[in-house]
Amino acid sequence: MKRVAVYCGSATPADERYVALAYEVGQTLAQRNIGVVYGGGKRGLMGAIAQGALDANGEVIGVIPEALAVAEIANPSCTDLRIVTGMHARKQAFTDLSDGFLTLPGGVGTMDELWEAVSWAQLGYHAKPIGLLNAFGFYDHLLAFVDQMAVTGFVRPLHSGIILAEPVLDLLLNRMISYTPHVPIFAMKPEEL
Repeated sequence: MKRVAVYCGSATPADERYVALAYEVGQTLAQRNIGVVYGGGKRGLMGAIAQGALDANGEVIGVIPEALAVAEIANPSCTDLRIVTGMHARKQAFTDLSDGFLTLPGGVGTMDELWEAVSWAQLGYHAKPIGLLNAFGFYDHLLAFVDQMAVTGFVRPLHSGIILAEPVLDLLLNRMISYTPHVPIFAMKPEEL
């Protein structure tokens, strides 16, 4: 993997572990020569991941919608800051520029980005690994919900392993690097659907 799109919150939670985690992820990615593609903001976990990568001399590509850039939350320190028309263009850029997706703790926007990456993988719009860093058990309930969707038959067994989840970054990155794409819906026969 040369680059990963990192999805994470723009908020700064009271629990300082989350910001420290994002900074550490940025540093680790840079140390492993993996570029960061992220939302282009300078606040919260977004700002921390960018700063961690930049402090370790890593590549940081920020992709931010015009409306947010105008609101002065764009991070001018990025090695490449791209201003796009809106959220759809931003998510398309994440997909185009990255070799995989890494989700850290975050809120509604982070979930939107994660679920679109999962949906696109399931359908066959991309065949890239999707990693979920379940630090501090943040995503325990989400992973239980993903299991529930599979158990009830809303997610095919063939697609139940699209999200790669680990509590430790190195384990997650190793799984992402060795990821074997599943058979997408677009490639399935009618009787398999």
